[in-house]
Amino acid sequence: MKRRAESRVPAEAAGSRIESWLAGRFSYLDEAGWLRMLAEGRLRVDGAVAEAGRRLDRGELVAFDPPPRGEPEVDASYELLYEDGDFLVVDKPAFLPCHPGGAFFEHSLSRLLESRFGEVGIATRLDRETSGLVLACRGPAAMAAAQEQRSSGRLEKDYLALVHGSFPECIEARGFLLRDRASLVRKKMRYLAALPPGGDAAGPQPNEAAAAQACATEFRLERGLGAFSLVRARTLTGRTHQIRATLLELGHPIVGDKLYGLDELMFIRFSEGRLSDEDRARLVLPGQALHCASLAFEDSRGRRLRFESSPSWRGGP
Repeated sequence: MKRRAESRVPAEAAGSRIESWLAGRFSYLDEAGWLRMLAEGRLRVDGAVAEAGRRLDRGELVAFDPPPRGEPEVDASYELLYEDGDFLVVDKPAFLPCHPGGAFFEHSLSRLLESRFGEVGIATRLDRETSGLVLACRGPAAMAAAQEQRSSGRLEKDYLALVHGSFPECIEARGFLLRDRASLVRKKMRYLAALPPGGDAAGPQPNEAAAAQACATEFRLERGLGAFSLVRARTLTGRTHQIRATLLELGHPIVGDKLYGLDELMFIRFSEGRLSDEDRARLVLPGQALHCASLAFEDSRGRRLRFESSPSWRGGP
């Protein structure tokens, strides 16, 4: 399969030059790098080859055909726990991305499953460094059924997280996720228990507040481990980075988390390949200690299925 990345132009990017928008949207190349890709004819807008300086319109589909290159190594040792004609349940190791993206394409869970089972879609995505249970669907009908179960709350997921500090017995965190404007990392989100009133310079701007996503997570202490706590988290909504951003705001960041941990500059140094020995000591673990430990859903015959998995974090407490 030929590698291709696609992205739809949002309303706020209308009128932008294509190379400028791409440099802000996909930070693995700067504007000069995107200009080289344009010169090589690797970018298309709504199917037509794009040229440098092209102004974008809202809703246009920008497609990029990256040049062939080697991919970083991953841990591809996933475990298949369940298989039927509609669903697969997989125990994913850490450091394996669920979907192609950035430097990863063939080295992703979805591509590994497609090579073995044919058409497969990931219904319960995990971050690359997050380990644990993943539900995959074999075809559009199964994916639609899984999405309906997620929206109705019948698809349940519990996570285990190793966090810094002494966690309370239980917390129900209901609030909002929005872009963290104070962060140097574009994709970082911030959890707020409530949106501040308009006009607060420290709070979100009006367009950001409108884009805020409601989220809810139930946290329960499993056990204390000295300077750390093992916490169980049940997501009542399925937002990207929900658990990680919420725990950071609660004052209990996840051990090993470079972006939502003790210092986000470690994420930048990690991305640039220059983590120091001091950084690694502060991280405690090489990856974020977050694991999807429980997954429950209904199969196509209406049977309730539940799966459990234990984390295997190495190098920590």
